Amino acid sequence: MSPDTPEKKGHPTPKRKDAQAKRTVNSLAPATNRIERRKQKDLVRQSRAASRAAYMRGEEGALPARDRGPVRKFVRNYVDSRRSIAEYLLPLLFVVLIISRVTVLETTAVGLMYLVFVGAMVEGFILTRRIKREVRTRFPEASTKGLGTYGWSRSTQLRRLRAPTPQVKPGDKVS
Repeated sequence: MSPDTPEKKGHPTPKRKDAQAKRTVNSLAPATNRIERRKQKDLVRQSRAASRAAYMRGEEGALPARDRGPVRKFVRNYVDSRRSIAEYLLPLLFVVLIISRVTVLETTAVGLMYLVFVGAMVEGFILTRRIKREVRTRFPEASTKGLGTYGWSRSTQLRRLRAPTPQVKPGDKVS
């Protein structure tokens, strides 16, 4: 063969029918008709529902970066294994708001609100110190930066509304 002639490719050119059948359509490309758009929406909806369910179960791959890792899982379980004043902060503030509408009880309601708020802050401070101490003993190589705030913010949420869903019941021992 001379240097001017190209080498052969080693296989015959596929038929048009076979080449078109091999082509795949990009799933991110916009759908061309109503039925395809509906199918695409259903697939996206199912995918989101599956990833949300995995997140709520606490599966490591479905968690956002702030919730990942064995240390964060321990903090979640530690907080979920106990009851706290801060957990009832929002419902109590709602009750105080209703009580404060009665003129006679207004001062009492405001005092109760401040008492509950200060109690939640003190409890958060104590919880932060306990979490950091436990993490230092169980995970000596791990950083404790931000773990106290992470645990306290979780403790201020109503138990039913916590995400990911609590894996332990109140009173359970955390290992």
